[in-house]
Amino acid sequence: MAKSSRYCAPFRRRQEGKTDYRTRRALILSGQPRLVARASITNILAQVIAAKPHGDEVLVSAQSRELEKYDWKAPRGNIPAAYLTGLLCGLKAKAKGIENAVLDIGLQSPSKGARIFAILKGVVDAGVELPYGEEKLPDEKRIAGGHIAEYAKSLASEAEEYQSRFSQYLKQGVTPEKLPEHFAKVKKDILAAFKSGGKKK
Repeated sequence: MAKSSRYCAPFRRRQEGKTDYRTRRALILSGQPRLVARASITNILAQVIAAKPHGDEVLVSAQSRELEKYDWKAPRGNIPAAYLTGLLCGLKAKAKGIENAVLDIGLQSPSKGARIFAILKGVVDAGVELPYGEEKLPDEKRIAGGHIAEYAKSLASEAEEYQSRFSQYLKQGVTPEKLPEHFAKVKKDILAAFKSGGKKK
């Protein structure tokens, strides 16, 4: 008599397309904290997480909303904001004695130059060691917003299109053509805040 087959349904988060458990298992078995990098249109999230028997424990966390404390006035979901959020997360990690981690991008596509790799670059520049390939990182020009500044300059003669594309920048009083300079100032302020032993209130 044939035995009845048993069907095991995938875990709920796998069914919902939220977790790749095979990748997650490999990351946990590495024994290192995970740098969880996530990006949406309006926000960037970077967390260093350790797997514990009772569940994941967030060791440090940074969101691009926090950049406002350092006078960031540009949109919070672009590549420069992703880098600065990663830098902020990395500096918090170093302050807590976290020296290394492995990147966890979840189910996001690892596209070359993507915001998740800008986050990674920021964390690495803060002094946290992570394995990565240089070819995946955005170049320094994109990290500083140079591509946005060039695009803004190309639209200078098209007032309506310019206003439409850069309304968020203009509303906050930031000229998109000057984004690299704004980025450099905010980065300097973040580094200075941690060098002096604390974060801006």
